[in-house]
Amino acid sequence: MLAAAACGGGGSSTPAGSSAPGVDFSKQGDTELWTGKDTSGNLKNVVAAFNAQHPAGKVIIHELPDNADQQRAQMIQNTQIKNPKMGILSTDVVWTSEFAAKGILVPLPADQFPTDGFLKPTVDSATYFNKVYAYPQSSDGGLLYYRKDLLDKYSLQPPTTFDEMKADCTKIKAGENNPKLECFAGQYNKYEGLTVNFAEAVNGAGGVIVGDDGKPNVNTPEAIKGLSTLADWFKDGTIPKGAITWQEEQGRIAFQAGNLIFHRNWGYVYNLAAKTDGSSKIVGKYAVAPLPGIAGPGVSSLGGHNQGIATNAENKGTAADFIKYFCSEEVMKANVIATSSSATREGIYSDPAVIKKFPYMPIQLKSIETAKPRPKAVEYGDVTLAIQDAAYGALQGQTQPDAAMASLQTKLQTLIK
Repeated sequence: MLAAAACGGGGSSTPAGSSAPGVDFSKQGDTELWTGKDTSGNLKNVVAAFNAQHPAGKVIIHELPDNADQQRAQMIQNTQIKNPKMGILSTDVVWTSEFAAKGILVPLPADQFPTDGFLKPTVDSATYFNKVYAYPQSSDGGLLYYRKDLLDKYSLQPPTTFDEMKADCTKIKAGENNPKLECFAGQYNKYEGLTVNFAEAVNGAGGVIVGDDGKPNVNTPEAIKGLSTLADWFKDGTIPKGAITWQEEQGRIAFQAGNLIFHRNWGYVYNLAAKTDGSSKIVGKYAVAPLPGIAGPGVSSLGGHNQGIATNAENKGTAADFIKYFCSEEVMKANVIATSSSATREGIYSDPAVIKKFPYMPIQLKSIETAKPRPKAVEYGDVTLAIQDAAYGALQGQTQPDAAMASLQTKLQTLIK
């Protein structure tokens, strides 16, 4: 969910590095915002409002596929051909190291892009070698959406572990006798969402992908347990077989259709599931809880997007002006209220108007504050592909989880040094 982005990071005074020598942040003129699919429908409103106030240059939305891997590939390709129209890049938080090291983004000048008052994890996600290369546009922590009406009907509380969640599903499905009602699903197609869900399973079982020493450490009993649990749930149908092809939107649609008891997704789902236009059959019937873990409370992977300025952008002044506008307190709060996106400014989470509309926001804040970043690597594309290969094969039953993790450990040792 890209439109309801709020820029920033929190409680951090990490300085942005000075911009690259010779970079002109004053030149005005039309520029393009390269962004993933806007599922909120609100991005066009934000851009129109900016353009109305900014006659020196307009922002034009260049909408990319909703698949993060395809977005990344197109941004890299257009950097290679030096596309001057590609101005503002809405990047996944995990791309910063790669995009900074490869010269895809220019560092932002500290005097124009202060980071005080922003959530620290979001500022960290935008920083490479003590320079801020993108303004944190939006943050995200995974949430457990659940059918509150069904849990209430059977006197159940939101689960805190996978075992509790499975037991709840068994009780509810037996009572409902509805063959369309499935237990749980996240995102398991072979794309970046699988890396996120894999990381959450590993972390939720007490394991890590990369240790505190910066070295890969996935070939452990804890990490194997995380992957094994997902594989077992696919095998016994606790996760529906069809979910192997799901990304965020397919899971959201299934949950809104009333076909899932539990669903792991991001904050943007909350607003869409509440729509009364007939697209959601669970209006007033769902709620949000922290992610459950394999061996205890769950741990989210840090999600979200940052906005950076492309190295080859012709009109960097307009790009900078838009990013500052999009990240202003007023616009950020309005976006959150309109779309249920997750803010990057810490104060938004305690704003009375936000809490009134989205009472789950304290849960969302904690999910972000305790989230684990995905591996930071200059060759992140190769890292995430290795993770996806290992996880996808195990979920499909093509490889055993222990063998998949042993192979992944070897691959990551060559990629993360």
